[in-house]
Amino acid sequence: MKKVISTALMSAFFALAMNAQTTPKKVYDEDINPIEQIEQATAKAKSEGKFVVCQVGGNWCPWCLRFAEFVTNDTVISKVVDENFVYIHVNYNPRKKEGAKKAALAKAMLTRLSNPERFGFPVFVVLDEAGKVLHIQDSSFLEEGKGYDHDKVLRFFKSWTPEAVKR
Repeated sequence: MKKVISTALMSAFFALAMNAQTTPKKVYDEDINPIEQIEQATAKAKSEGKFVVCQVGGNWCPWCLRFAEFVTNDTVISKVVDENFVYIHVNYNPRKKEGAKKAALAKAMLTRLSNPERFGFPVFVVLDEAGKVLHIQDSSFLEEGKGYDHDKVLRFFKSWTPEAVKR
């Protein structure tokens, strides 16, 4: 009986350890003011001749974290992003328990970005150097199986670079 319990405990511990290793890193700062974050990114983009890509979502969203990890690990895509965009993770927390102030900020952020939540999460909003919304990208069109498709994601980013838009 001890051997069965010991084996069960070891199996449970192993499963937890494996899950901890595969959980993507949290990338959304839940304490930052999202409007200020967007405005700072826009100012930086303007000074660098880039556009802004806002990845709207949250640490509560596995697909959001999966995309952030995908972009970081794909060297071709990360190079295109680094050269052309100020890429930010804009936190959206739909939970009412966060309080009225955070709810108002979340609503203002969504309004500022032309209400992209209608596409689900994550959702990507491309802003020009002046902060104008150029495009809202539904992430479901970038998915492949339980992850993201390299060619689709690369095409999305390349289609919205400053050079591509200003031709």
